Amino acid sequence: MIGLISATAAGAAARDRLAAAWPDRTRVYDGPVGEAVRAAFAECDRLVCFLATGAVVRLLAPLLGDKAADPGVVCVDEGGRFAVSLLGGHGGGANELAREVGELLGAEPVVTTATDAVGLPGLDTLGLPYEGAVAAVSRALLDGEPVALRAEVAWPLPPLPFSARGEYTVRLTDRAGAPGEREVLLRPPTLVVGVGASRGAPVEEVVGLVEEALRGAGLSARSVAELATVDAKSGEPGIVTAAEQLGVPLVTYSAEELAAVEVPNPSGAPLAAVGTPSVAEAAALLRGGELLVPKRKSERADGRPAMATCAVVRRPGRGRLAVVGLGPGARDLLTPRAAAELRRASVLVGLDQYVDQIRDLLRPGTRVLESGLGAEEERARTAVAEARAGHAVALIGSGDAGVYAMASPALAEASDDIDVVGVPGVTAALAAGAILGAPLGHDHVSISLSDLHTPWEVIERRVRAAAESDLVVTFYNPRSRGRDWQLPKALAILAGHREQETPVGVVRNASRPDGSSRVTTLGALDPATVDMMTVVTVGNTATRNIAGRMVTPRGYRWQGAGEEAR
Repeated sequence: MIGLISATAAGAAARDRLAAAWPDRTRVYDGPVGEAVRAAFAECDRLVCFLATGAVVRLLAPLLGDKAADPGVVCVDEGGRFAVSLLGGHGGGANELAREVGELLGAEPVVTTATDAVGLPGLDTLGLPYEGAVAAVSRALLDGEPVALRAEVAWPLPPLPFSARGEYTVRLTDRAGAPGEREVLLRPPTLVVGVGASRGAPVEEVVGLVEEALRGAGLSARSVAELATVDAKSGEPGIVTAAEQLGVPLVTYSAEELAAVEVPNPSGAPLAAVGTPSVAEAAALLRGGELLVPKRKSERADGRPAMATCAVVRRPGRGRLAVVGLGPGARDLLTPRAAAELRRASVLVGLDQYVDQIRDLLRPGTRVLESGLGAEEERARTAVAEARAGHAVALIGSGDAGVYAMASPALAEASDDIDVVGVPGVTAALAAGAILGAPLGHDHVSISLSDLHTPWEVIERRVRAAAESDLVVTFYNPRSRGRDWQLPKALAILAGHREQETPVGVVRNASRPDGSSRVTTLGALDPATVDMMTVVTVGNTATRNIAGRMVTPRGYRWQGAGEEAR
């Protein structure tokens, strides 16, 4: 919950804008400011104070406790010009909150955390539990001192300037142990604990068994990713509560799935009870990995039979491939999610001209693998190979990566040994449509006229189907120096089913500074004025030119004069 505190009418107005935008995330604290700050500090994860920073500092000073536990605090000035991350920039989430508040209120986010200022990801912002000398090791990274990465397990990390050796160390490990004086331990979620339990097994018995198994194997509980069990135990209170106490999700599988897993210690008891010869080992091993702790039973002080079993598996770290659509070219049409994936990636793969568009958004140390036109399949193979090597990879394409771009060849190469994330982007058809008016207001289709990968016979059949179906058509790749006859042929096919006065929109470099657009007609369009940077949108029989804009009605009954628009 985000606590909102203000002292003036102007502050209250901005406060109320946040409260209206985030009704489920915020709580307004009224009354005397000092009391409001103290109450919000005790009850909320983060605070936004519409007060001077000096006043907030004085109010917060007596309340400050542990850096890891204090809420993040953002200050917004009286004029709403700045959103200042004042306290808990990383651990408290104030840096990100300042950016969110700034975006909503039109204020400039002010973030002074050293790593953010120079574009380095903070060790405490990687989404992994951490221990040790975060401040000292971060300062060493900032000062250019050698910091060694000791990766005992593989895990995709964002770019950081690690060295082969150094007095400071970042250790990526799921092993138990305390960090050294100049060391940070990062705990990736590599461990899966399979659990089984008899009906009515006490939660203390389940949790005690899991903790004992981890401790005996020298493993850290902070690296446990999930508890896993059979579907029949999905509501068993001892198991459900154990997952809650350990702070991990509970994952369940069917008895049939578990019975298909080969395990070293099958048993007749679970087979009779739930239909599989193994629960703990099979649930831990079902998605692969190394069995670190074979099935073991709990031990009860009263000497009665054990009611819980568990097994521990280490799953291999999986590389991450983000397929990112950059939009049509304008920076403000690049989505926040796409920008975040670019900052997260330690390896970027893309066409050289697209890399140039977003190079300034990359973190220092990002490895860039760029190539020229015609190397799409090579880029896809490279991106997948880098992800399989355990890296965090961003593969970029223009528009939406799934529309005539890199998602198809990449996913054709990828198997289930890596994590794949798709990041949508604004397509050229949508960007052009917004410039032209509303040409895509009803059913529409996009067709590429490039026959480099698709035979012309197939393209022509699709154009004829679109013409006969009266669909609005957007042509991608309409004409190049070596392909100058396909567009006239496609337009001729459409002209067999539409009037010569049918509106046609021609947009070149949509959203870019050198972009241009015009609305013409099917009969008047000169194909020689079109090139590969152009999108051509041909209306259907209902599309009209209204005040120079293409408009396709939502229904085929055109709204007549005096009729109320729907």
